[in-house]
Amino acid sequence: MMIKPDQGIVYLVDDDTVVRDALAFLLGSRGLLVFSFDGGPAVLAHLASCPRPIRGVFLVDVRMEPMSGLVLHEELLAQVIRNPLLFLSGHGDIPMVVESLKKGAFDFLEKPYADNTLVDRIEQALSIERAMLLDDARQAEGHARLASLSDREREVMPRVAAGKLNKVIADELHIAVRTVEVHRARVFSKLGVRTAAELATWLSNFGGSDASAKIQR
Repeated sequence: MMIKPDQGIVYLVDDDTVVRDALAFLLGSRGLLVFSFDGGPAVLAHLASCPRPIRGVFLVDVRMEPMSGLVLHEELLAQVIRNPLLFLSGHGDIPMVVESLKKGAFDFLEKPYADNTLVDRIEQALSIERAMLLDDARQAEGHARLASLSDREREVMPRVAAGKLNKVIADELHIAVRTVEVHRARVFSKLGVRTAAELATWLSNFGGSDASAKIQR
């Protein structure tokens, strides 16, 4: 199945066939691509064969057998699938759902709900998901740039980010000042920064705690 790059994807999980089919029809009529599942085990089996990162959002009924929507959410988190998830819940489910919201679920809608309200919330969840995908791509690009650095460039990089002079860096690494200048220029070029301050900011965004900790003050 061909999926358009900008098409909203919804993983609909509900063990009530009538409700599931009605929701699939509603969402499909609004231009969304819907994958329907009759329970948690079915959607987890499907996701196991999907490439990462997973695209789409989840619309999940709370009360299902044998795996409740709350347990499904726990399983998704355990697999580091943090896509926005929207619960459909009855009044008595709200205390349990609130606990899942604290763990990262996007929101819940209490039954009965208006069709337009449901679609609006799904569109909001999709907007968040798109932003998450963009951030993931940005992080992947940053890590790829870091991986392109040579061992010597990795030694020079945190010292430059800390604002150390080329001569100081040269003395610390027992290399020529000119060599430091060359590696400094290559680091700037590969990471797409122009100054030591920009490099320090870049490392805080892409280098992770390990790289940031190496910035020597």
